[in-house]
Amino acid sequence: MPADKPANGDKPAAPAKRCPICGKPATEASRPFCSERCRDVDLNRWLSNSYSIPAAKDDDDDAD
Repeated sequence: MPADKPANGDKPAAPAKRCPICGKPATEASRPFCSERCRDVDLNRWLSNSYSIPAAKDDDDDAD
């Protein structure tokens, strides 16, 4: 039997997900974060425009 397969036939346990804010293990109640505090920090970053998605300039904008 391969070493990476559990003896009972179940899938191997996935590595614990980490909080994207502080890096601590995520909790089921606040997933993907570790706490409500980190969840609120992330929400504040979105609402204050700290996060942005880069956009390419469209050539059609200059055609006017």
